[in-house]
Parts: sequence; structure tokens; C-alpha cells
Amino acid sequence: MLRTHTCGELRSTHIGQSVTLCGWVAKVRDKGGMIWLDLRDRYGITQLILEEGKASAASIEAARKAGREFVLKATGTVIERLAKNAKMLTGDIEIRIESIEILNPAKIPPFLIEDETDGGDELRMKYRYLDLRREPVRQNLLLRHNVSKETRNYLDSLNFIDVETPVLIKSTPEGARDFIVPSRMNPGQFYALPQSPQTFKQLLMVSGFDRYFQIVKCFRDEDLRADRQPEFTQIDCEMSFVTREDILEVFGGLTKHLFKKIKGIDLPEIKRMSYDDAMKYYGCDKPDIRFDMKFVELTDLAQGKGFPVFDSAELVVGIVAEKCAGYTRKEVDELTDFVKRPQVGAKGMVYVRYNEDGTLKSSVDKFYTEEQLKEWAVRFGAKPGDLMLILSGVADKTRAQLNNLRLEMGTRLGLRDKDKYEVLWVLDFPLLEYNEDEKRWFAMHHPFTSPGDIEAFMKYDATSPSLGSIYANAYDLVINGVEVGGGSIRIHDKTVQNKMFEVLGFTQEEAQKQFGFLLEAFEYGAPPHGGIAFGFDRLCSLFGGQESIRDFIAFPKNTSGRDVMIDSPSEVNPKQLEELSVAVAIKK
Repeated sequence: MLRTHTCGELRSTHIGQSVTLCGWVAKVRDKGGMIWLDLRDRYGITQLILEEGKASAASIEAARKAGREFVLKATGTVIERLAKNAKMLTGDIEIRIESIEILNPAKIPPFLIEDETDGGDELRMKYRYLDLRREPVRQNLLLRHNVSKETRNYLDSLNFIDVETPVLIKSTPEGARDFIVPSRMNPGQFYALPQSPQTFKQLLMVSGFDRYFQIVKCFRDEDLRADRQPEFTQIDCEMSFVTREDILEVFGGLTKHLFKKIKGIDLPEIKRMSYDDAMKYYGCDKPDIRFDMKFVELTDLAQGKGFPVFDSAELVVGIVAEKCAGYTRKEVDELTDFVKRPQVGAKGMVYVRYNEDGTLKSSVDKFYTEEQLKEWAVRFGAKPGDLMLILSGVADKTRAQLNNLRLEMGTRLGLRDKDKYEVLWVLDFPLLEYNEDEKRWFAMHHPFTSPGDIEAFMKYDATSPSLGSIYANAYDLVINGVEVGGGSIRIHDKTVQNKMFEVLGFTQEEAQKQFGFLLEAFEYGAPPHGGIAFGFDRLCSLFGGQESIRDFIAFPKNTSGRDVMIDSPSEVNPKQLEELSVAVAIKK
């Protein structure tokens, strides 16, 4: 080893020892007869001091040549630091340097490699190898490492076995778009990169590996956002001979274990909520329950009083913002403008102030008496000083719009504290959803999810609207309004699986072509089984208190799916395409 110690480990107990450090120059301060350098590696920073007359002339010259990010090897003696720095782990000591060797010079970096950098996102992504030298980014990747380690420790303690599944697989028609890979050895045929190892982990259950897990890379050719990448990582798990309760217990246990080991938090018993209640009271299937502000329906009280907007609505529903009756007209107008944004889509908002003196004032006083508004307040459970915010329209759309308004109010009122965690199981999802445009059913999760009531499912025709009433034996784990994991008890019977394919519009030939291998496996003794997959990147970003997953991935893509550092994706040599039997892309 070129070094005896790292730049983060020396303390007062090392005073008097001769040491050799290697690292990158973070700062240089030249005061003539005295030179200080901060030397950095991934473990920390140590201050070096060179004094004329005590360090060799060659070392003094090398120190004066050294600029930011030069790679140095420095040998000297650990001494007590006169001006101690309590903010540094090595702040009680410094190294009196006897010799310095420049291992490699460096260009001036395009942005400051410090905790608070002047580099924008695109610049930092272009020079990601420099960004990774910054302490906050290093800490994010260390957190990711620890989440991975503790996940493995927990699952290993419960006899789960880590099994790798293939990366080059078969393209399937359901779900998101696949990334496809042409096969040179099989002209005109293609592999797909896996969106998840779903069918392989089910086959492992058929094989008798009753407890499987994998921290695995998955791929989806989707539009991107802050919490989505074209390639992402899952904690993928499956178990045999289990019920839903077994899954919730084991993976609720994993969640508690990670919170304890990573955050030092003892989670209480994880709450549960049905999908129907989540939609009714929060307008989404991943509610943020760090704050209350449940939806209250007013349709029966608000209609029939001559206000055409409410009278023509399928649903009138609202929330109470506590102690906000004093909002100015400007602040209320800002909320109205918020719900009118295209991303939200509401046409307007009605408000009712419950003044401190007990009077009520609304934006629809022309249509409703104060006595009628008091009935609304009773329904809301509102108190003097509160502000009631109400939307109306088509039921599903209105609930989604009110969900956006609720989250906006939670943010404005400081109720969405990133250091507070509320964990929730959402259960009893619909098994299927009907697409009016295509006139057919789609799986709410995926086509391998078991119906909650198999007997009822089997007796309905594929055209029956009653299929919409069947619940899935499925579950999602939600943390602070973010879906972190999801899974289900799987279908393990060929007859039931064939029925599912039929309901989803597959012909027998299509089902056999796409999933014949799985259907055949079910004929050789498939055990009851179920599983779950956690979004590993999302989990890490939540533990790190950030919304974006990008800083928890060593080399992420930008919002256009590009790696600006290596300039990927890029064109390839036409000869490669010819060898792959792929036609050259048509130039615009």
C-alpha cells in the first residue's frame, strides 16, 4: 500500500507517529514560510503543514505546484493542531510534512468539489466522477451500501437464498415498454431486458427454492421523472407456502429492520388501509398520512340549492386547512390558480372561512345561507379559524385533483416533514381495470396476481362488468406518500392462469406463445406462493430525506434518459447493425 492511513482516521492517539497519506488536494493556503494543504479521500480530510527549514526544498516546491484535485502522496509526523477544528473528525491533529510526491496533476475542475457546489445538475452529471468526490454524494452511496448490506443480513437470517436470474429474456406485451436487444446469432429475433424477474422467481418456487431474493437491476423504457430511471434496482423477493399475512409480517419486519439499522428509528406496528378507503379519503392509492386532512364528501348537502357547478357534479368533496381562515384573498387566489394548473386540471375552487368569531364567509354566499354553511362545517369537523376548500366534478378526477391540493396544503403548512416517517400497507386493490378506449380489461398489477375470490373470478365471463368487483390478493408498501414496494399472492394453478389470460384478451395461442413455459411448469407441482419487490433506489432516497433518486445512483441518467458523461445512447457503426440484421435508422 502507498499509504499507512486514510485521511479520515487519524486522531490525537496517533500524535508522534510517522504516517503516509494519499489523496486529492481540497485546498491550499500558502503564507510564505508556511503552507497548509487539506488532503481528501473518501474517508475524510486531514490538514497537512509544511514549514520552510523543516520540510525538504523539493517538498516545498511540490506543495506550491499542487493545485485543487492534484493527487498527492505525503509523509510526515502527526502533531497536535494548535487551532483545532471541531467540525472535522481529524480536527485535533495535523501532519508536519517531511516529503510530498505529486502522483498526478489535475486540471482545474469545472465546479467546486465541496458540500455546497456551484455546479448545476447537468454539469455535475457530465463530470459525475468529480461529483462523486463530494461528501454529500459519497454519503448517499454509503447509505445505499448499508441498506443493501442490512437487507441481505435480514433475509439471510430467514433462510432466503440469493439467486441471479437472466438479463436477456423474452419480450412480453403487458406492462411498460421493453428495451429490446437484437440477437446476432438469431437474425431477426430479439431479447428483452427484464422489467422484473417475475416469471423466473415464480419458476424458482416451482423448483423448490422456497425463499428467494435478489437485489437486481431492472429496465423499463418509460418517460422519466425525478424518481424514475430507465434502469433501476429492486429488492426482489418470493416465498412458497405462504398467505398474504405471512408476506406482510416478513416484509414489514424487513422495513422495521432497515429503519432501525439505517435511521435508528423503532417503527410502531405498520398501519393498514384498504384501497377503497385510500381513494375515498385521500384520492390516491399511496396516501401521505404524515398529516390528516381527510376528504369530506358534501354532495348531498351542496346540491339542490341553485349553484349549477355543484348541481351538475357527480361529486362535491373538500378538505379542512386548520387555522387558515386568516388567509388573504391573494393566498386563496394562489390556491385557486394551483388547482387550475394543467397538471391538476380543476376548473375552480370554492372556499369557506370559519372565522374566529364563529361566522362563516364563502365564495358562494349567493347560493347558501350561513345556516347551510354551518352544516358543511359540522360535516367537515371544522372549528373557528379553519378554512374549508372544496372541489367538484367527475368523481375520480375530482378526487385526484383534491389529492394534489391536499399535498400542496400539507407542504405549505409544513406538515410533510422529511424527518418524520409514516409507513402504510395498502390492501385489497381491484384485480382488473377496464379500458374504455380498447374495450378490454387490464391487470391492475400484473397478470400473475391471484384474485382474492378465485371461485367468483372463475365463474365470470370475460365481458362481465362484475369482474370489476373482484379484489386482488395484492399489497403495496407506502412511506410518506411514496410507493416503495408492491406484490401479491400469485396464481399457481394452470386453469386459473389460463382464465386470467382469457379475461385479459389473450387467445390460447398468444398465451401459449408468450407464457407456455410457465403454464407447463404449473403442471409439475407448483406450490402456493407470493412475493414483493421494493424500489431500492426510492427506499434509499427516502432514508436520505430527498425526493430524487439520482443522487443515490452512482452513474444515473438525466430526465431525457441520457448519460451525458459517456454520451449514451449514441449511434453505432452501420456494420454492427448489419451484423445484427437490423435496418439502419432512417435519418430525419
